[in-house]
Amino acid sequence: MSSLPDVPLSVLDLSPVSEGNTVGETLRNTLDLARAAERLGYHRYWLAEHHNMPGIASSATVVLIGHVADATERIRVGSGGIMLPNHAPLVVAEQFGTLEAFHPGRIDLGIGRAPGTDQRTALALRGPGGLSAENFPEHLQELIGYFTHSEARGVNAVVAEGNQPPVWLLGSSGFSAQLAGRLGLPFSFAHHFAAENTVPAVQLYRENFRPGVLEEPYVMLGVSVVAAETDERARFLAGPSGLTFLSLRRGRPIALPTPEEAAEYPYTEMDRAFLAERFGSSIVGSPETVQKGLEQLLADTGADELMVTTMVHGHADRVRSYELLAALKS
Repeated sequence: MSSLPDVPLSVLDLSPVSEGNTVGETLRNTLDLARAAERLGYHRYWLAEHHNMPGIASSATVVLIGHVADATERIRVGSGGIMLPNHAPLVVAEQFGTLEAFHPGRIDLGIGRAPGTDQRTALALRGPGGLSAENFPEHLQELIGYFTHSEARGVNAVVAEGNQPPVWLLGSSGFSAQLAGRLGLPFSFAHHFAAENTVPAVQLYRENFRPGVLEEPYVMLGVSVVAAETDERARFLAGPSGLTFLSLRRGRPIALPTPEEAAEYPYTEMDRAFLAERFGSSIVGSPETVQKGLEQLLADTGADELMVTTMVHGHADRVRSYELLAALKS
């Protein structure tokens, strides 16, 4: 059974826009956190594609991946993920082939099939009568195919040929788990927002796994963690994430509020019950509490890697959370 010192730790960054900060400040904070993650020994640094959300600045994901890779030297950089229904497979192959050519051996291509946004924004991204998730398996195979030359196909992604980064399949359900298994791809599951599906999806992936790109299955779990010196401090810092999600659910998305604002918000009993269910899988607390929570998650799932996302208002508090987590590896 894997324990925390045995598994790689990685970072999932949504480039959270905190209230009072500009997008420019937010993006510079992403570069600073990436440098810190590399210094602390984290294995990967992935950026997530989301659109039309005031609290997230990682929407131009490929551009941001390039800047993070330029700002670092060794850490792997990639997408967690690129939402394939929003993009033509040829374009994604060209973009990631270019990134791999600039940064050989350091780029990951994580692919998802969700829109990463609301339906109206998805339509604006794709255009009327455009791409959809219905043909996701075919589009995924088309994307992978562009990394090799084909005379028969007649259309080739020149910059992608010979520059294929590792392809990951992302998911929050059994569909992606089974597909990743059948294709022999590494699988990253969104435990941080679909915890009720984690164990069944991981089991489905392993049951359906056939050697392909990989000889053996490889599972990475996305997990929400906020670490601070004490449990009380960590819970205080984690408050804005809940209020942000509550506002999004009500159709009024906001930037990440301060922890003071979150603490003073007049939550109803229904609000509290909803947040307890939604964030029940988050691991929030002192280093000792976080270690216990992550060790339990590893025991329950046998995950090969953990990818941590930390959504707090203050940049220094976010960096500190990753510092405390990294110290648990030693």
